[in-house]
Order: sequence, then C-alpha cells, then structure tokens
Amino acid sequence: MNKHLIYLKVIIIFSIFFSSENIYAQLEFCQGNSGDQIFVENFGTGLSDSPLPAGTTTYTYANGGEPLDGRYTVSSNTNYFDWFSVQDHTPDDTNGRMLVVNSAAAAGEFYRTTINGLCENTSYEFSSWILNLTPAAGFCGAGAIPVNVKFEIWDNTDTNLLASGDTGNIGSTFTPNWQQFALVFQTITSQTSVILKMINNGAGGCGNDLAIDDITFKSCGDFIEVLNTDSVDSVALCSSSTPYDTILTATPDNVVFSSHFYQWQESFDTVSWSDLPGETNENLAVSGVTTTIYYRAKVAEFASNLNNNDCNTFSNVFEIIITQAPTQPAIECWEIATINDVTCDWEITGTQPTQPSGLECWEITSFNTTTCSWDITGTQPSQPTIECWETATFNTATCLWEVTGTQPTQPSGLECWEITSFNATTCSWGITGIQPSQPTIECWETATFNTATCLWEVTGTQPAQPTGLECWETTSFNTTTCSWDITGTQPSQPTLECYETTTFNNTTCIWDVTGTQPLEPTGLECWESTTFNDIACTWEISGTEPVVANPPPPLEDCDPDSDGFGVFDLGSMDNEITGGDPSLTVSYHETMADA
Repeated sequence: MNKHLIYLKVIIIFSIFFSSENIYAQLEFCQGNSGDQIFVENFGTGLSDSPLPAGTTTYTYANGGEPLDGRYTVSSNTNYFDWFSVQDHTPDDTNGRMLVVNSAAAAGEFYRTTINGLCENTSYEFSSWILNLTPAAGFCGAGAIPVNVKFEIWDNTDTNLLASGDTGNIGSTFTPNWQQFALVFQTITSQTSVILKMINNGAGGCGNDLAIDDITFKSCGDFIEVLNTDSVDSVALCSSSTPYDTILTATPDNVVFSSHFYQWQESFDTVSWSDLPGETNENLAVSGVTTTIYYRAKVAEFASNLNNNDCNTFSNVFEIIITQAPTQPAIECWEIATINDVTCDWEITGTQPTQPSGLECWEITSFNTTTCSWDITGTQPSQPTIECWETATFNTATCLWEVTGTQPTQPSGLECWEITSFNATTCSWGITGIQPSQPTIECWETATFNTATCLWEVTGTQPAQPTGLECWETTSFNTTTCSWDITGTQPSQPTLECYETTTFNNTTCIWDVTGTQPLEPTGLECWESTTFNDIACTWEISGTEPVVANPPPPLEDCDPDSDGFGVFDLGSMDNEITGGDPSLTVSYHETMADA
C-alpha cells in the first residue's frame, strides 16, 4: 500500500467484512519426517532489485520504484513507506533477497511454479515463510488490513485443484515476525508433476503488505527412528573398546506411510552414502566396527520409490564415533595410568604423597623418587642472648629469632631529690633519695617545695595588727587561731542621778558626769518636809499640819499579886486621844526618845 490511497483504505475495510464467509482449509506441516528438498526458492542475493521470471506472478514489477498497490519487487530490503525494514529469512546469506508485495484490491497470484519428477502415491510438503510488513503502530493503525495467503496445488494441466489451504489473517505486529506455513498433499497414480501457487486471499488497501521467502517443496514420510539394542541413537567409543557389535532397528511412526520398504546405508563422512547390499529390512546387524562410521535407513512407502530421493525419506543418522586411544603417558612413581573407554583418554590416578605440612620454617623438603617419599632436612637457628626485659620469639615467617621487649621506661616525674638506677636482678628501676625536711614555720606561713631549686620556700605574712581600737582595748597575737585577739572592756557607766548626764571621754578614757540637782524648795511650813523624787527628778513636799491629841487620862491598874506586873490595853484609849479622827494614828512608846 502507499500513503496516497486513503479513500481506498476505507472501502477495503468493508470488503473484508463481507468476504469473510469464503473459508478454506487451514494449512498444516508434515507430521512425519521431511525428506531432502526437491525445490527451494530463496530469491538469491544481491543489492539490486530484480523481477521474477515471466509467468511466476500476476503482479506488476515495480522496476526500481516504490511497490505501490498491485506491484512487487525482489529485493534485499523492505525500506518502503512506513513498512518494517527487515532482512530476508534465509539463514546465513548476505544481502539475501525476498519477494516483497503490495497486495492489489483484487485477488492475484503472488507466486507460481511447476514441480516435475515426482513419485506416484507419495506425500509432499509445500511451505513458505511470510512476514506482515505493516507495523501495528504505523500509518494504517488498528484498521490495517491483515495478510492472508492461500496455498494451492494443481495438477500439471492447471485444471484440477489437488489441495489448498489459507494462512488465515496474519495481523500487524509491533515488531517484525517471520512465520512459516505449509500445505501437505499426496500424488495419485501416474502423477509426476504439479503446479504450486500462493494467492492473495486478502484485500488491497491500507495494509496487506507482505514479504515471502524460502518457498520449499519436499517429500513427506514417516519419522523413522534408528536405535540400537541399548535404545540409544549414537555411541561414542574408544578404540580400546573395539571391535564394536550391535543391532540397529528402524522404527517408523506410521503417521504418513501405510507400508514401509527399507534400504540401509553407511557413510564415513555423513556426506557420501552407500547402500548396504541385501540390508533391506528394519534391522541391521553391525559387527567388527573399529573406526568411525554412520548408518541410516532409507524408507519408502512403495518399493518402486525406494531408489528415488524425491520419493523417499531417511531416518536419523546413527553415529558410531570411534576415538583412537593415545599412547600411554609417562607417569610419576605414585601414579597409575588407566585408559577410560568412555572419554578415550588415559586417566592418571594416584596422588603424590602429600608434602609434609606443619614443617618448621628452617626445614625444607625434597621428594625422593627412589623411596617415593618426602625427605625433611634443616636445623632451627640458635636463640640469641637477651637482656632481662627482652623476649626471644621465633618468627616462622622470616625464620629468624625476633627479640622483642623494651627496657622498662626510666621513671619520669621523679622528685628533684630522687635518682634512678636500673636493677638487672629485678629488671626494674630503683628510686633513691629523700625530700629535704620541711622547715618550722609560723602559723601564718606556708611551706612549698620548689622542685626547680629542690628547696622549701616559706611564704606568708603575719596578719596586720588591728587599728582603730577603743581606748580601753589592747591586742595580743594568738598563735593558736593565728589571729589578733582584742581584749579590754569599756569602764562601766557610773550610776547617775536623774538630773545627771554621762559622756565617755575617749581622751581620758573615763566617763564625764554633768548636771545639777534642782534647788530644794524653801518657805515650807513647819510640818512640811521635802523629798527628792528620783523618778520624777523633782522635789516633793509632804507633811500635814499636826492634829492636837487629847491627853489621855491616867491609867491605873491594881497589882493584886504584888508582882509588879500588870496588863494594860493601851488601845482602849485611842478614841479618847484622837477624838474619833480616823486620820490619826496613835502609837505608844516608853520614852520620847523611843518615839
């Protein structure tokens, strides 16, 4: 297809829908064993395009241009339109060509050829590889018309259709995908040639663009398996196991042939094969084989077809591979040489006695081929003389004595008065020396040892004697508390009269008393007296004018017992004396002096 036929693409989509009822038999491959290729078309090689021989196709050769609808080319590339750009299918060819076709709107023959020299009543396989060139992600998109190819086999008159089948729709893919399709048929009596056709079974338009390659035609027979009595299809032997004898059996799978005729063949290179006279049944007795040889069975359905390679089929090749045993190799005293009949190699077994391990480094080994054992020689080096702090260890890596250890570090941080000397007996440093005695110091002093001068340094000052003392205070230094003691007491303040004031005189260090008693009152009554009141600090006047007492009457008492004593109640006279004045108090005395 080309990108200019957009209108036609729509019409073709509908034509596919309405033509889907025209269904043909599906293709199939030979179910047995395909024979040698009778015909193969791989379209050759080359960078230039070329046409097909006349009568091979009904399509028009593009002649170097783009293969538009209804055109074809035979080319080594497919780099047209938005098609996949691929190489041909034929393996291992360079610039291999393929048939590239842009299908027409009407059905047409992609390819036709005539095959001659066929055998009667023989099955054949007609096959080809096909690739849909239209990418699923291309211009045509999801509506791309799929490829559909019909395979047909006609008689040589091109009037009788012998077999046909179609590929079915081969849809677009996202990556190119070569697919193989095949058609199987059987010739009839007297039929020795046929016409092969590949026909467009799809529609033209956007899509249905394809590449065709490796069209082949070959016989189709049973799969013939050749096995020996051990049920294997090949043997590999060493000449040490020859001569070799076995019986081969060819077993068909009966998928295609209804009867079987055999001819056994042998070959020394798998290229040139020779019939074995008289070996024409399914079994072959093989004996006395001493060199490599190959066997196969040629099988046909009819005896008349057995010698025509276009009409028969071959079994698998039974290989008898004989390998010549090599000369026995030279061996060591501990080895044994044995030929391995499977690998056809000499197998040397035996292991050299293990070289002694765990040797001392000063020891060396040498293999004694006479005794077939290891000899050990060598002596350890003598241990060196060492200091008390050293340790001698034998290093098996260097094979030397290693002296390790360090003299104990001379003590550091010594006091200035100390000295050190190493004691080889105890293997340690001895420290001697005594610090100078600390001097006697005052309580306010501190003794510090100066490690630079190695002397005691006395520092400190006596606390200053207190100043600003009171006149009555004295100081003395207390060595116990290491401080000045202040003693002395201020003189006691004198007892003052209420009118006096005291002031301490720091000069004389005594109390000064000042102040005068108020003057005593004068002009008092005779009965008044003054008393100084120390609380109020004033004179108080007291006294009452005297009351005149009544003279008491004389008291008389009789002394009946004439002892000179009598009892008087003086108080009985108080009221007469005071005249009843309660403010008066009467006291009695013997004499005035007593009063």
